[in-house]
Amino acid sequence: MKEAIDFLKDLLKINSSNPPGNEIMVAMAIAKQLRESGIESTIQPVGNNRANLIARIKGTGHKKSLVFCGHMDTVSVGEIPWEHEPFGAEEIDDRIYGRGSSDMKGGLAALIMAMIEVSKSGITLEGDLIFAATAGEEVDCIGANIMVADGSLNGAGAMVIAEPSDGEIFVAHKGALWLEVISYGKTAHGSMPEHGINAIDNINYFINALHDKFKFKYKEDILLGGPTLNIATISGGVQVNVVPDMCKLQIDIRTVPGQNHQEILSDIKALLAEIESSSKAKFDIKVFNDKVALKNKSDDQFIKLTLDTATELFGSRYKAKGVTYCTDASIFVPSFNNNLSVIICGPGEETQAHKPNEYVKTKKYIDSIKLYKEIALRYLK
Repeated sequence: MKEAIDFLKDLLKINSSNPPGNEIMVAMAIAKQLRESGIESTIQPVGNNRANLIARIKGTGHKKSLVFCGHMDTVSVGEIPWEHEPFGAEEIDDRIYGRGSSDMKGGLAALIMAMIEVSKSGITLEGDLIFAATAGEEVDCIGANIMVADGSLNGAGAMVIAEPSDGEIFVAHKGALWLEVISYGKTAHGSMPEHGINAIDNINYFINALHDKFKFKYKEDILLGGPTLNIATISGGVQVNVVPDMCKLQIDIRTVPGQNHQEILSDIKALLAEIESSSKAKFDIKVFNDKVALKNKSDDQFIKLTLDTATELFGSRYKAKGVTYCTDASIFVPSFNNNLSVIICGPGEETQAHKPNEYVKTKKYIDSIKLYKEIALRYLK
């Protein structure tokens, strides 16, 4: 237990806030921990001070591989002062504090310690156990995309992603479609706005049209509910006495299985075209994040194995659930033609993610190591 806690603290003391990422330092710490337990790993550079890491315990090849997956980057600390040093890894009253403790260095460390436990058991595995640590999940999934491109995970049949779930087992998550809409206008003196075209006014027309006219096409999902749309950022204007000639708006859309992102984009483009046709407004739109929703089959045997294992280990009946955030599974699953079973289960609490004074509970962390180890042995034996 002490070794596991000390290792987690080591990871938390590394600042891998993204941007810029700096995942290479996390990868090196992981490689050292694995090497000391007799497991070799490969660090894959993905940019300046950035990296993925792959480790593998070879099996007999009679079964498909199981992948333990997690990302090494975190979000930034933010502007609000913390009560606990963000990179101090303080342990107080069954909680370990630090940026990334919940999302998701707690889960990342637990996967590694579980892999080490599997190796120490000496049990022959029928398939490979792969550990995949990715760069960049918090921004653009650069690490997952590179792993897909180079075939690092070929032959996998199932994946455990240790994103925060408070120990619950998520089998579905929403997709993400992030859009940036740019409104172009024409500058003029602020005292003579009739000589200009106000880009902020035109963005306002678009916002009103979104609220009044835009409707999602979808079927309510039993685990995820319906889609959401959040107007997230807006910026524009030159100075107070100038008619603004540009305004940018960013939108965060979360989708459910069955929705077509291209169809959503087309519907929003139609709204923009309607405004342009009846005014002097000009718009541009671009996609800067496009991740599909995840939904496992209801009769998936890996999901059943996982739920049964958790129920047996911890005494209460576990049920499959869904979560609103998205993960690297949005990149991995389509590359397997949607034939990759995925669970999302981590010791962190999803409500702690991205907050000041983020923490993971020590007991949850230790329990997750036990769960991951048992899942691996049952799936690969």
